[in-house]
Amino acid sequence: MFDIFDEVSEDLRNERAVVLAKRYGGLLLLAMLAVLAGVGWQQFHAWYQQKQNEKAATAYLALTQPLDAAGTGLSGAAALTGAKALTNFAAGAPEGYRTLADLRAAALYAGAGETTQAEGLWNNVADDTSADPLLRGLANLLWAQHALGSAPDDEVLARLKPLTTDTNAYHGLARETQALVYLHEGKSDLAKALLLQIAADPGSPDGVRNRAEGLLAKLNG
Repeated sequence: MFDIFDEVSEDLRNERAVVLAKRYGGLLLLAMLAVLAGVGWQQFHAWYQQKQNEKAATAYLALTQPLDAAGTGLSGAAALTGAKALTNFAAGAPEGYRTLADLRAAALYAGAGETTQAEGLWNNVADDTSADPLLRGLANLLWAQHALGSAPDDEVLARLKPLTTDTNAYHGLARETQALVYLHEGKSDLAKALLLQIAADPGSPDGVRNRAEGLLAKLNG
């Protein structure tokens, strides 16, 4: 008797499974296809990004290697040509290479005396939330160094403030620029205190500490 009931129950389950398969089989198939398509798209996107990065790296090196080879012998006209080529490249480059190209172009513009173009690119990088924070910080530092004496002191100090913390990679250079702002404002006591701090800071680069010591000697002389 129990075997008959088991067989009947099994038949009912099978019948329900057939009904459910007929009713929802198409939806299940679509769901499986959607999952497979998603996995395939992720793999294609990763492959495509890798190819784009490789292409960008080759193009970036092609633009910068001649500039590196010229070194200090790079003429103003060549610097401007290189800067324009880099900004054109940056317009369609992947995120990381776009930031590097903008920073390199800004340095070339600054070296050629075109500070307006350089400051514009530094501002672009500093405001780009998708860029590496370290590179954004560098853009702020370079802007502040070149804007000193032309931009309002309060604005320069505000841009420098986040960079002056002990944990920031640029804190020595940022504090050096901060001290120069204080000197520009006539606040020599604040500048001296900051220069003393820099000179005693083992985390600041040797060149920054040496410059701080030299400037202190002049101020106290």
